[in-house]
Amino acid sequence: MHEKELKTAVAAAQKAGALLMKMSREKVSVRFKSSIDLVTGADQASEALVISIIRKGFPKDDIMTEESHDQRTASQRRWIIDPLDGTTNFAHGFPVWCVSIAFEEKGLVKAGAVYNPNLGELFTAAKGRGAYLNGKRIVVSAEKDLIKGLLATGFPYDVHTSPENNLANFQKFIKRAQAVRRPGSAAIDMAYLACGRFDGFWEIKLKPWDAAAASLMITEAGGRITDFSGRRYSIYRPECLASNGKIHRQMLKVLENRKK
Repeated sequence: MHEKELKTAVAAAQKAGALLMKMSREKVSVRFKSSIDLVTGADQASEALVISIIRKGFPKDDIMTEESHDQRTASQRRWIIDPLDGTTNFAHGFPVWCVSIAFEEKGLVKAGAVYNPNLGELFTAAKGRGAYLNGKRIVVSAEKDLIKGLLATGFPYDVHTSPENNLANFQKFIKRAQAVRRPGSAAIDMAYLACGRFDGFWEIKLKPWDAAAASLMITEAGGRITDFSGRRYSIYRPECLASNGKIHRQMLKVLENRKK
């Protein structure tokens, strides 16, 4: 099921990753969408390449991307693309960024690829078929205690101005977990959770392209993903809490007390 879609996602992610690696060694244009939210010429070049590859195989499918808004159709088959997740890292030469591509059908993500060319790591997943890193099946960690867990998170682009900025959550978790990391790419954070490098992840104000592919990897690797109240997760809603499943209730308890 959805083999062609997964192969297309992989091919597009790898080709875009190769292009981005080349561009990372060059001077690229940078434009600010807000005071700290930026887009580079690399984002745009990667997106154009990914769209062209998808359009060749699936000309009538809907395409949702971070940078373009003119690829939408009425199809129930949708591609959700982040051509460069971790743009700020990329612009500063910090090698934590990736290409994320997901295929969604009738509201359910069925296949996805997250490719970090800096480490040559390709994460893939297909609904009901497991999650993989460079062809080897991956599973979430076995850690049962939050105090021993390594967590990851991020902060929204309006962190300077909005009271909903994740800082209170960060303060609570850093006192209850072994450590918290903030690498700067939600797709990589979530893929790392799927392969057991992180034990838990939470974030607010994510967009569909940030989490679509990696959210499937987490569930296919045996993890759990919900909103902050423990309800069913949707890539179209702003709260994301993911874990290996074993520390999920402990993380929910921290978030339930976030305003106290």
